[in-house]
Amino acid sequence: MFGLHIADIVVILVYFLIVIGIGFWSMRRINNQEDYFLAGRRFGKFVQTFAAFGQATSTESATVISTTTFKNGAAGIWSGLNMLFATPVYWITSTWYRRMRVLTLADYFEERYQSKSLAGIYAAVQSIFFMLVLSLSFNAIGKTVFVLTPKTQDQLTASEQQEYKRAVEKEKLENRDYASLSPQEADRLMQLRIEKPRSVFSHINMNILVFLICLVVLIYAVAGGLEAAFLTDTLQGVGIILISVILIPFALIRTNQVYGGSGILEPFRILHAKLPESFFDIFGSPANIDFTWYYVVAVMLMVTLNVLQQANQLTATGSAKGEYEARFGFTLGLYIKRICTVFWGLVALFAVLLYSDQITDPDMVWGYASKDLLGSLNIGLVGLMLACMLAALMSTADCLMITASSLITRNVYRPLYPDKQENHYVMAGRISGAFVIIGGALLALYFDSLLQQMKLTWEFGIIFAAPFLLGVVWRKANKRAAWATVAASLMIFFALPFFLPIFLPTLKTNSYLLGTTGSYAIEREYTAHEIDVRERQEMIDRWETRHALGQAKSQRPAPLLEGQKFVKQYAQPEKSIFWTEGIRINRDDKLEGRGLLNLELLVCNGLGFDLSNNPYALNETIRIGIRVSVPFLLLILLSLITRPDDKTALDRFFVKMKTRVNPDRKKDEEEIQHSYNNPRRFDHHKLFPNSDWEFCQWDKVDTVGFLISLMVAFGIIGFFYWIVSIGRP
Repeated sequence: MFGLHIADIVVILVYFLIVIGIGFWSMRRINNQEDYFLAGRRFGKFVQTFAAFGQATSTESATVISTTTFKNGAAGIWSGLNMLFATPVYWITSTWYRRMRVLTLADYFEERYQSKSLAGIYAAVQSIFFMLVLSLSFNAIGKTVFVLTPKTQDQLTASEQQEYKRAVEKEKLENRDYASLSPQEADRLMQLRIEKPRSVFSHINMNILVFLICLVVLIYAVAGGLEAAFLTDTLQGVGIILISVILIPFALIRTNQVYGGSGILEPFRILHAKLPESFFDIFGSPANIDFTWYYVVAVMLMVTLNVLQQANQLTATGSAKGEYEARFGFTLGLYIKRICTVFWGLVALFAVLLYSDQITDPDMVWGYASKDLLGSLNIGLVGLMLACMLAALMSTADCLMITASSLITRNVYRPLYPDKQENHYVMAGRISGAFVIIGGALLALYFDSLLQQMKLTWEFGIIFAAPFLLGVVWRKANKRAAWATVAASLMIFFALPFFLPIFLPTLKTNSYLLGTTGSYAIEREYTAHEIDVRERQEMIDRWETRHALGQAKSQRPAPLLEGQKFVKQYAQPEKSIFWTEGIRINRDDKLEGRGLLNLELLVCNGLGFDLSNNPYALNETIRIGIRVSVPFLLLILLSLITRPDDKTALDRFFVKMKTRVNPDRKKDEEEIQHSYNNPRRFDHHKLFPNSDWEFCQWDKVDTVGFLISLMVAFGIIGFFYWIVSIGRP
């Protein structure tokens, strides 16, 4: 049925029934908003670990990393490791959210800046952000299920068969050395790159699938609140770890079967022997150099700052009994994800070896590998994989839905309709959460590139990153400066780029805005592997064919031997400078820009910086640098020239942030009151006494935990390098 074995369908149905049952069991324990939105703050380290892991890991995690690794080689794994060195920072910052003692992170903005309207705007922006994250997850599961339920060749419609032929043609041209292409073939390749024809077609309508997943999430998460979400996250976390490793032994076995190897290490040797050496470059494989060292560093800096202001940070840590449980569970959970990331990339490398001649859409790598490696056994493993992928999606969706519903209920709905009973606000939270899930499903229909969609989620946090971070550590940050910074960031980086192409559609086809980076060739020296020898022989065969027809215009390529040093040329495709989703051919057969308009790059180009001469990765790095720096510089400048906020409110806020959380509610309230009565109680802990900066000296737990966390980060880098190096000659 639908290309799945009956055992697979049974596994999926059993999983759905379990999570729905958890939702209704948790529903009985909800008495107020804190129970619904933060599970009564009663979780310990174990649940907190899997809650952090689950809310940070969704379907797109494995899918996008396999996509970028398939395209970029080992360097693509950085798409999932970009927050690796942010994780030690979370050991310090995780205590912030628990010490805030608020129900939502919007409450922080209300208390810190004494502005309900700023809190309301934050709630609205974060809800939109969560819809974007959910849409990314929905798209990822759609791509995977699409491949797991394929049509056979004889089931394709006439139009699907034609599209399939174009996809095969594109793949053949992509795999050839660019120097061997005729001018007509090069033009044809550019046209097919713009069209992006599909090679796989599914029995299942993706729109129906997305809304079916929405329904299941709504049933258990709307009913059971955060407790249901985090308990299912614990179950789903085990499933996510399972999918991280389950494909590896099957990939090793299949590699030995195809290439005649034996043992555990032989597949790794085959991997290095068969794939080009360039595929194992950690930074910037020339096959597609999106992930250069400078781009990776820029992304790391951006996501480290932006993630701190995400409202789900508070949800994932604020539900802990105490601050140690919050920081321990959050940091460990995220490190589990980082380790899984390396496994996902390893699977993708073997997928390149096994399926590079069969896959035209890199977004479908994970699903294709799952279907081929697990499907032949017909014992429900494909269903288990699909259930685990759904678990990954729902573990994120439920947390984000509860977080968004808490924001909308407390910081948008409650100020408009105050003094209602607790059950009234809980019901409002359930309804608003449903809208967020449905909104994410609708947004999923807008995007077609998982990587570009993920980049947007990396960058969305810049709107509130500066007001949040500076608000925690700098007394001079004030309401007026925060408002101006939020408005400018929202307008310049998101609102105008989104709405201008809608209200001025001619911008999409404007020849200037269709500018691209130049198409140029990169030459790198490598040691020849088997695949290089085969490709060189194919070049010689094609040259001889053209020579016999009198069409050869270049010298005959020289033969190549394994182990020989040689220079290979890589053609870098033209990429759009000003459009986030690139350039496509519209219904009128005209080129048009897709996605958001990059205004910051438009300004740079207008100032005389010719961005067409830059590599695409450098343009992306420039864009990130502008987006990261401008909001912080603007907030600091405006805070210095505008009137400061109320001193009494600031004193109460900062002394509360220095007061450790006591798991005993009554004792914690007594400590807070003691701090309010003596606002200078912890001034001796300040790193810069008598200043407006509120950095505090670290204690032993802070220092030791941070150093251990940093060592783990470097250890994962070493593990990454070791995995990529196994079998290297």
